Formats: sequence, structure tokens, C-alpha cells
Amino acid sequence: MPFEWDDKTEGAPVRSGAFSFEAGDEPAVHIILWPHRSLPRRGFAAFIAITFTMLMIPLFAVLGTLALWGLLPFLIGTLALMWYFLERSYTDGRLTEELRLWSDRIELTRTNPHGPAQDWHANPHWVQLALAPKHGPVENYLTLKGNNREVELGAFLAPEERADLHERLARALAQV
Repeated sequence: MPFEWDDKTEGAPVRSGAFSFEAGDEPAVHIILWPHRSLPRRGFAAFIAITFTMLMIPLFAVLGTLALWGLLPFLIGTLALMWYFLERSYTDGRLTEELRLWSDRIELTRTNPHGPAQDWHANPHWVQLALAPKHGPVENYLTLKGNNREVELGAFLAPEERADLHERLARALAQV
């Protein structure tokens, strides 16, 4: 699952009033979400090498003819476009959402790959966590509502992952 969950709400806190944003404590729950990466960098290099090899096979039949020069730009262009769009996918995959939860504050920071970071915060006592199984833009649409604003959470996750995140986050909000 493409998220990292650091939950310190298990057991009793070291001191009374722990996990307070105002006191400068660490958050009780810290979640980092990111899009799923189906092709790691090593796989990217292997994919480009295999694609290059497969594209060069038809050129052996026309080696030494003028047809080679007619086909070569298209084959190199295909490889270059494949490289470009895979690199673009990696750049877009740098999107992250970071949620921090204290007893007196909840923060969500979305770091966009091509734009400024977006921040949202509220008092967790008043936050409403909602999961819309069928009525949102995506299946199991997960939102947080508080401080007169509603924000989506993990829109890039799979529906099952959003449902799991909803369950875990609801438990964490109830504990804090």
C-alpha cells in the first residue's frame, strides 16, 4: 500500500497532555501518502533497453538501403517519446500528501510536483471524516471537513486503500 503510517497512539502516553501541537510535541499520527509506482527505475532502464532492441530488429532487413533512413527517424522518435512520457510519469508521481494529527490540531499538506504546496488544518474534535462509496468523483471518495473547508484525501489511491485508510484514520481520530 503506498502510504507510510506512524501511529503513536498505541498505549498510554509518556506524560499527560502528550501529542499537543501547542506544546510543540510530535504528532500522535503521521501519515505520508504517495501514488503507486508500478515501474521502478531499474525496470525503466530494462524496459527502454528491450524496447530499443525490439525496434532495431526490423532495421536489419533494410540495412544498407535507403529505406533504413526512412524508418530510422520514426523508430528513434518512438523511443524518445516513450522515454519522455515515462519520465513525465515519474515527475507526476512525486505528488505526496502528509497528514499529521495531534490532540488539538490536524494538518494536511499536499505537495504538488508542478506547483506550490497546499495546506489545510483544523481542530480534530470538529473534523468530519467521510467516505462516499458511490457518490464521489471516484469510488470510496475520502474527504476531511473542518475549518469551513472540505479537502480530499488520497484521491490517487485504489478504492480498497482509501477504505482501509478511512478505517484506520477514524480509529486514530477517535483515540485522539
